[in-house]
Amino acid sequence: MANPLADCVSSLRSSNHLLANSISILDSGVNDFPRLAKVLQTTKHFELLPSSALSAAQSRLLSSLTPEFNTLLSRVETHLDRLERREQALIARCELLEGRLSMNGEDSEAMGRGGGAMGRRSLAGEGDGSREALRLKQARAKKERLGYAVERLSLQAQQRERQLRKSVAAQ
Repeated sequence: MANPLADCVSSLRSSNHLLANSISILDSGVNDFPRLAKVLQTTKHFELLPSSALSAAQSRLLSSLTPEFNTLLSRVETHLDRLERREQALIARCELLEGRLSMNGEDSEAMGRGGGAMGRRSLAGEGDGSREALRLKQARAKKERLGYAVERLSLQAQQRERQLRKSVAAQ
């Protein structure tokens, strides 16, 4: 009977040894488990999105930015129109002032040739022809001044029409 028990004991010892080896292997695997968990953990550096989510985000961004762009564009257009009107007004004023300067230059030449008030008296004394020439010259100067005034007033009327159109369009 000793033999069958000896075989059981040896089988038990080998099972015990095998179990101890298995425990040591599992122990080494379990001890390394936190490091393995960290190594195997995935980190998302770039998140991949489906194309439908991307197109939805783009449409939301477009819908939120479009009113902003439209507002900025209208402000720029308003400012450019204002600058254009100012430029036209300055050009008209420049032309008006040039006309006045040239008219003043002609008047001073006439006075210089005629000698001022003394020259006018002498021209008046010379006869009706010189008086008529003086009146004709004055009428031409007046016509030129009135032409510049009409041009200036028409430019002002155009400017007011533009301002009115802009204010109506803004409302």
